[in-house]
Amino acid sequence: MQILTVTPTEINWHSGLPVFASEPFLKSVSDEYGWLGGHDSSGQLRCVLPYTVIRKPGFHIIRFRTETIPLADLAVEEEMFFLDDVVRYFRRSGADMIIPATNTALFRTYPNGAVAAPYGTFIKNLDKGEDILWSELHGDCQQNIRKATKAGLRIRSGKEHLETAYHLIADTLRRSGVKFRSSDEFGKILLSLGDKVRIFLVEQGGIVQACMVSPFSLHSAYDWYSGTIGRPSRGAMNLLLWQAMLEFQALGVKQFNFTGIRINPEKGSKQEGIWNFKMRFGGRQVQGYMWKYSLRPIKFAAYSLAVRLLRGGDIVDVERHKLERKVSQVGTSC
Repeated sequence: MQILTVTPTEINWHSGLPVFASEPFLKSVSDEYGWLGGHDSSGQLRCVLPYTVIRKPGFHIIRFRTETIPLADLAVEEEMFFLDDVVRYFRRSGADMIIPATNTALFRTYPNGAVAAPYGTFIKNLDKGEDILWSELHGDCQQNIRKATKAGLRIRSGKEHLETAYHLIADTLRRSGVKFRSSDEFGKILLSLGDKVRIFLVEQGGIVQACMVSPFSLHSAYDWYSGTIGRPSRGAMNLLLWQAMLEFQALGVKQFNFTGIRINPEKGSKQEGIWNFKMRFGGRQVQGYMWKYSLRPIKFAAYSLAVRLLRGGDIVDVERHKLERKVSQVGTSC
């Protein structure tokens, strides 16, 4: 194992890396952004970690848009020490805190002293034939796709559907009590992605049933934002996701990332329903962590209190008890 030295690194993105690490995307969400690199004792760049800076009155906040990206073999323990040095770098830079990453980032580990929670996703490999991809779907998922096709549901894609998708996503989030970003901000981000984003709609009789906005590179395509009408036709999202995966497969994309599931969700909860829906596409479950870090305790406490009052806490606040329980169980078994 080697201890990696953290330094700012030139952004050298290519399509074999996650699209959320690209400079156009980072620039679209923040005026301040960059990559930190982990170099070993020989000077080899072993990994990079893209970041953005959020400025709010009185607060200097760091947020990651992807997990640590390995460029060579990287042991989990090496990554943990790398993240320890990332924290030291941002403390020296004057940042107040690191808040949880977006759900497009799933870390294998977290730095010492972080507040962390287990989190996960499903990832479906696309480097196989259509018949194999189909065979991996659960039977009820296959049935829903067949019924949606027979009922006349059709898929459309293109950036001309941006406004329709925006309103459908915003309405879907509003039904869950979540406020979405502005239309102008959403449009700016999508336009920054150029040809590295697809907007999918599924219609029946001229009525849009569901949509998905999916940024991608050869590395991965992502279910970034999805939305449906209040009572979509049966199988609408199943058909949309299936056709999207086939399109990405034809483009040479290696995998489809369903972006975000709770670990061991409560029985009967909405989160369990999301887990079950994504699981039925036959991808592998990947478990990792979301985490945050206090660099200036007073400011971190004030910001955390505001988030709890406004939104009931962030994802780490909501899920961290599962990590504590896991640690407690390990301690008891020992």
